[in-house]
Amino acid sequence: MNRIIARLAVIVALALPATGSRAAELVMFERAGCVWCARFNAEIAPIYGKTEESQTAPLRRVDLNSPLPADLAGIDPGAFTPTFVVVKEGREIGRIRGYPGDAFFFGLLDRILSSTGSEPGRS
Repeated sequence: MNRIIARLAVIVALALPATGSRAAELVMFERAGCVWCARFNAEIAPIYGKTEESQTAPLRRVDLNSPLPADLAGIDPGAFTPTFVVVKEGREIGRIRGYPGDAFFFGLLDRILSSTGSEPGRS
């Protein structure tokens, strides 16, 4: 009986990281002093967590003045900040270079998310 429980525990432990990596995320590459990052922070950041888009692709911030996290080693952050990259299963799905303003940001993001089948509002 203990062997069965131990095997089940190992199977569950191995399955958890794989399940977590399937979710999409919106990675924001930013730098201190970036005026457009500050504008995003003022216009979008306060509401992003309350949107359907955030349920589909939670926001993850990466400071380009620090080493890139290992799980993003295959993603080119680009030269411009902010750069927003939708990542799913460790692969880049799409990106928004720069901050286009609050009138266009969600439209561009929705276009990327719908191309992955992860359209906000879908179950």
